[in-house]
Amino acid sequence: MSAPLSPTLAWVALIAAGLLDVAWAITLKYAEGYTRPAWTLTSLALLGAFVFLLGRAMQALPIGTAYAVWTGIGACGTVLMGATLFGEALDPARLGGIALVLAGIVVLKLAPG
Repeated sequence: MSAPLSPTLAWVALIAAGLLDVAWAITLKYAEGYTRPAWTLTSLALLGAFVFLLGRAMQALPIGTAYAVWTGIGACGTVLMGATLFGEALDPARLGGIALVLAGIVVLKLAPG
């Protein structure tokens, strides 16, 4: 069993896990229902990587904080990448929602504990 990460490294791992979650979601789209082998393998590799990093981060951070931040990064990043790569709508309401999620992530980061 490896030693827990320092809080700073745990936050780095958590942010990396969130970004890998975004990449994983995009590869799901490109994998087309897991019918494209290269995208499928990429998707599975990203899944393993972000679960590993999330688990390591959760050794040093509160589980509720870690999970909320990870899902927030994943949700915001996926909305933005969906708009960038696939032309999905990015209207003021969606941008406002992203801003609220990001504000929540900042509050969780600054909260004691």
